[in-house]
Amino acid sequence: MKLIKSKRAEAPEIETRLEELVREMLPLLVEDPNREGLQRTPQRVAKALQFLTSGYTADVPKIVNQALYTVKYDEMVIVKDIEFFSLCEHHLLPFFGKMHVAYLPKDKVLGLSKLPRIVDAFARRLQIQERLTQQVAQTIQDAIEPQGVGVIAEARHLCMMMRGVEKQHSGAVTSAMLGAFRDCKETRDEFLSLVNHRMNGG
Repeated sequence: MKLIKSKRAEAPEIETRLEELVREMLPLLVEDPNREGLQRTPQRVAKALQFLTSGYTADVPKIVNQALYTVKYDEMVIVKDIEFFSLCEHHLLPFFGKMHVAYLPKDKVLGLSKLPRIVDAFARRLQIQERLTQQVAQTIQDAIEPQGVGVIAEARHLCMMMRGVEKQHSGAVTSAMLGAFRDCKETRDEFLSLVNHRMNGG
């Protein structure tokens, strides 16, 4: 999967400020920022945070517009098991999983490789799973105006697994159904059947 480059990686003043903040934070966690294992930690964290939030600078319209094709095709297009990694906006801890994206074309189709890039553009932000799912669906709907869009996201949240209720085997599933996927039970059932087949080991 091609990675979305963050424009902010070219802004050294932001990276420097992030490094300073991490260096200030370490003593508050009862750690010595000068000990061997932590000396380069502020730099590493700064770079990681810029990458993990690079979706804010992703040019979503450009991603979409570079791969729009006029095609007479009205069967379901589905890309399953798109891996994503995001940061929970409540605790800045990761949540991660897979997303299944489908749409029913009307006049246009979107290059298949662009669907994972759209997912990345929104996942690499401070997020909640519900919003992420809806943003991916709405972006596809706005871009090609298909008959409908269906998105299902399955994720595990470290904010729930590592702290709080500490339920290590719990997962969350969210969905966004637009157009025919919301209005037509047959279309929705076909999508859910394909996704459930994968989830059950098929």
